[in-house]
Order: sequence, then structure tokens, then C-alpha cells
Amino acid sequence: MHRLGQAIVSHSKLFLFGFVGLIVLSSVWGFQAFGNLKGGGYDNPNSDSSKVSDILRDEFDQDPAEVVVLVDLETRADTQKADGSFENFALVEELSNKFADIEGVEEVLNYYTLGMPPTLVSTDGKLIYILVDLDNAVPHAPIVAELVDTYTGDYQGAQVHFAGFEAITKEINHTIEQDLIRAETIAIPVVLLLLVLVFGSVTAASLPLMVGGLAIVGSFFVIYVASQFTDVSIFALNLITGLGLGLGIDYSLLVVNRFREERAAGNPVSESVINTVASAGKTVLFSGLTVAVVMLSMGFFPQYFLQSFALAGFTVVMIAIIGAALAVPALLNLMGDKVNSLRIIKRDLAPKETGGWEKLARFTMRRPLPVLFVSLLFLASLFSLSSNTSFGQVDDRVLPADSPAQIASNLLRERFEGRESSPVEIMVQGTDEAIERYVQDLSEVEDIVRVNVMPSDAVTDWTHIVAISDVEPRSPAGYDKTVEIRALGSDLDQVLVGGSSAYYTDSQQGIEGALPIAALWIFISTMILLFLFTGSVILPIKAILLNVLSLGATLGLVSWIFQNGHLQWLLGEYSVTGTIDTSSVVMIGVVAFGLSMDYELFLLSRIKEQHDAGLNTVNSVAYGLQRSGRIITAAAFILAVTFGAFASSGVSIMKMLGFGIAIAILLDATVVRALLVPALMRLFGSLNWWAPRWMKRLYEKAGLSH
Repeated sequence: MHRLGQAIVSHSKLFLFGFVGLIVLSSVWGFQAFGNLKGGGYDNPNSDSSKVSDILRDEFDQDPAEVVVLVDLETRADTQKADGSFENFALVEELSNKFADIEGVEEVLNYYTLGMPPTLVSTDGKLIYILVDLDNAVPHAPIVAELVDTYTGDYQGAQVHFAGFEAITKEINHTIEQDLIRAETIAIPVVLLLLVLVFGSVTAASLPLMVGGLAIVGSFFVIYVASQFTDVSIFALNLITGLGLGLGIDYSLLVVNRFREERAAGNPVSESVINTVASAGKTVLFSGLTVAVVMLSMGFFPQYFLQSFALAGFTVVMIAIIGAALAVPALLNLMGDKVNSLRIIKRDLAPKETGGWEKLARFTMRRPLPVLFVSLLFLASLFSLSSNTSFGQVDDRVLPADSPAQIASNLLRERFEGRESSPVEIMVQGTDEAIERYVQDLSEVEDIVRVNVMPSDAVTDWTHIVAISDVEPRSPAGYDKTVEIRALGSDLDQVLVGGSSAYYTDSQQGIEGALPIAALWIFISTMILLFLFTGSVILPIKAILLNVLSLGATLGLVSWIFQNGHLQWLLGEYSVTGTIDTSSVVMIGVVAFGLSMDYELFLLSRIKEQHDAGLNTVNSVAYGLQRSGRIITAAAFILAVTFGAFASSGVSIMKMLGFGIAIAILLDATVVRALLVPALMRLFGSLNWWAPRWMKRLYEKAGLSH
């Protein structure tokens, strides 16, 4: 790192303008990523439910309609039921023909053209289906937008509603685009004000915003490239924005603060930059790598929703590292003390040796056991709020209650017998007698409204069975029902259970199966990186355990609020489903864990410096916290504001993500770093730095102790 600092001083313009130039060039393609991103991504592509969909498409030539249109005849002057009115027939046929004339619409079927099956009409006979199949060779988004924007609402006295995956996706994407604008409108002015207060000058405060902005734009380019080869979730934009701005600020804050420290010590600008890269640059490198490898853990999950976050998180963190560790020192070398120009605060901006954080650390270390007891009791009480947590998955109810897509989906729930739009799709192979017995057994399962063996002209060994269940498919009840159906005994050769409920079940089981692998990856990678940074085995274990404690407390709060609908007066209204989204909880956990490690390394870097200089544990911790406490608190508060702005989102999972990550960051920067870390380090004493001799020799031989 010392040699890197020398290279930056010698070639400052190359490092600075090379970094900025590459990011600006990449933006030509990066901003095109928005149109390629997708909603959804919660399903397990390797599951039985996915196999059922493949069989239906490939062997039965059945491609589910991408858009479900509901025509509500109840508001018409002629309020006869759909099956007894020529006027209603004419209206639906006219509407269907208009849909069919739109370029990109492949086929339109409706209640009448399909022979008036009872599955396509509501129990009151006045709400009927039109099924719109789109051409898979062209992008669906513009077609869906034309359909929804043109025909939603009144049509000749009837009310037209759009449901189905594509309509819900359109609504989510549109809402998120608006939410991003609103979140940035809220966050950036607040963050800028905080930066000016922390840095004391407008010039210094602009550097972190520069790094954050460039990290965001550069990540858009990587997302654009990835979207050419695989599906990428629209929600990745939120993580890129939050992490890019937050970590760009955090790391730049650390670098600028250290540069000021070096200048206050009387070192010339060039030497201050070199020392800054060797110290703060090393901290940024290890902190960022820790966050980045933790983000990669989401790549172990089968859903591309989470895999998109792994890619987005890793990319934005790495670009933030490069910006803060290379571009900012290069700019500092070019600007020198002009970085403090346009000062708003006239006090001395150099960090102090003693102060409030040192006093807090010494207070804590004089009473480690009481502080430890009270802090753990507080975190445990928050964790206890999660005792009744029930996990679910994203559906239309993530949208605001007045969203057209959710209104349409609620009509399906309320006015159709069972879940006609979300059937259980079953593929079986076996003799006719075995199939007949299976159908009989299936029809006797509780909450199964109807079972049909579907006629088909397809040449295939598979028989298609459709069952209508009366439980919400994407819910714990739907999960249990799928497990119950799959557990049915039969003498069939093969049984595959699919449909909406099975997709949900397979997704949940995919997360459950991948969770131990992801957790092991986080544990091993974090242990290795923290050992390489500290030379200790005890400190990494302590850091992991404390992070798990703060995550448990965060889960308790998230569960209490979003599962039960509390604090809507503060966070805004959202649909309460009695569950919290599993994928979102995983993301909150991973992101919060990574950011907690970020602040752990910020603190340990300064404590280790004091320890390596020969100070005892008490003084090392006190002076280390004094030098880093202000930075950690400021960085955490800024990052909490950045993510907390997403709590204003109209999409409930983004509201939960923003709030959950913000709370986790604040808990970690206050209770954990300011109280638990000093208390535990005081209790462990010299054992804090223990490692087996062979590991110590490896650490010293690699030159990592300097």
C-alpha cells in the first residue's frame, strides 16, 4: 500500500482522470440498463414447478397468458350475467379484437371463445376473463404498457382491470422508478448537509459525493452487460444507489479524515497522501473486500432476484474501493490543503487525540459487565419480537392498496371460487387406473375445490391434471398445501407438482437449502479477511457473533413492524399479509452483515495502530474509538439516511429493505461499536490478539503486521 501511495503521488492525474474517464465512457451504455431489467425472479429455476412449466410449453404447447384482463360487467346499465346477455358478449368480443390488433399480441382468448367455462367467470356471473398471449420474440414491456395505459378503467360502462405477472411487473417497475427519484430527492440534500457538517467545508464534502456518484454510474454499466446474458432484477438499482452513495461516502470520509490527520502532524502533502493510502487505504481495501465477498453470498441462492443483488453489491463496492483508495488520494495530492476551501465551519478540522468518544470508551471499560448485560438485554428484547415471524413471498400486495394491479388481483381473490387464476398444475405418468385413483385421492384433500384431468391432443407420456385450491397460493398455507399434495401416496410412475403455490414452495425450499452454504461462505471469508487484517483469531469470531446479535435485533423489529402492520403512521400505508418476504430478509441480513463488518474494520484499524505502537488494551481501545468514533457515527448516519429514504417507497419490500438496513446500521454503530466492542475487548485483554503460532508466523511473514 505504501508503494501504491508513491505511485499515486507520481501519477496523480493518470489515476484520477483515468478512473473518471472510464466511468463517464461506460455511462453511454450504463443508462441503457433500465429497459433491460425485470421484475420477479423469486422462483427456483431447477425445481419441479419449473419442470411442469417446461412440459406444458414444450409438449402441450401451452404458454400461460402473460396478461390477464378482467372485465367487470356489474357497473353496466345492463347488469345481466355474462352468460345471458348478447350485449355483454359483443362488448367482450370488441375489446378482444382491439387487443388482438396491437402489434406484439399473439393471441387473445376470452370466456366466450373458450366455450364459457365456469373457471373464467366469477361466482356472481359478472366478472369474466380475457387472456392475452404475447409474442415471446419481442419485448413485452411496451405492449403491456399500451394495453394497461389505454384500456384500464371504463369501457362502455364496464370496468376493465389488468392482472397477471406482466401487469404486476409493469406496476412495480414504474413505482420503483418513481421511488428512486423520490428517494434521491430526499437523501441527497440531507446527505450533502451532513457531509458539510462532518467535513466542515463544501469542497471536502463534494469528494464523497463524486465517488458515490461514479460508483453508481459504473455499476449501471456492469448491470447492462449482465442483462445481455441473463435476467437481472429491477430491484438491483436500489441496492446500487444505496450502497454506491453510502460506501462512496464512507470510504472517502475515512481517507479525507486521515489526510487531514497527516497534515495536522506536519507532514508535507505528498507524504500525507502516501501515509493515507498506506493506512486508510488499507482499511478501505480490507473493509470493501469484506463487504464485497459477503455480497457474493447471495449468488448461492437459485433465485435471480438474489443473484442480481450479489452482482450489483459486489460491483458497486469494488468501484467504491477503487474510487476512494485511488482517485480520492490522487485528487488530494493535486489539491493539497485546498480540500478545506469553502469552509462552513471555522473550527479546527483536524481530528483530536481526546474527547467524548475516548471518555465513553473508558466509562464502558470501567464497567464492562454491566454494560455488556444491559446491551445484550436490549438486543435480546428486540430479537424476541421475531418469535412469531412467518415468512412469505412477493406478490401483488407489495404494491400500494390503490394500485390498479393490486385492485385487479383482489378481484380474483374475492369474486372467484377457489384460486381459479392460480391452479395447481400436476404432471403424471402411469396407467389409466393409477391416474384415476390419484385424482380421487387428490379430490379428497382438504381445501381442494375441484380436480380435472385436462383433455389434450398432444403426443406425450404426460397427463395434465389441474386442481383448484381454496388457499392463498404464495403463503405459508400454500406452502403446506403443496407439501401435502406432494406427499400423497400413489402407484404412478412419476408425479410433478407445479403452479403458483408450488413455485412459491420451491422458492422457499431453495432459500432454505442454500442458506447454510451462504452462511458458511460468509463465515469463512470473513474470518480469513479479518485475520489478514488483524492477525487475531479472537477478533473475527467476536465480530461475527456481535453482527449476528444486531441482525437478530433487526429481524425482530422488521417482523414486528411489517408482519403486523405497526408504524404505518410513520412509514406510510402498505398491505399487511401476516408474513414478511423471505428473499428480502436474506438481503437485509447479508447487506447489514457486510456493512457491520465495514464499521468493525474502521474501528479495529485505529485500535490496532495504537496496540502496535505499544499501548495497553484500555488505552488502545480508548484512543482508537476517539479517532474512529466520529467517522463511524457520521458514516453510519449518512448510510442510514441513504437507505432510510427507500422507506418512502410505494413498494412494501423496498420500504422494508430501506428501513431494515437503516436500523441495522444504526444499531451496529451505536450499541455494538460504542458499547459492546469496548466492553468485550476490556474483558478479553491481551487475548484479543491471540492466534495459533503457525498463523502468527504466516501473518508476520506476509508483512501484514505493518
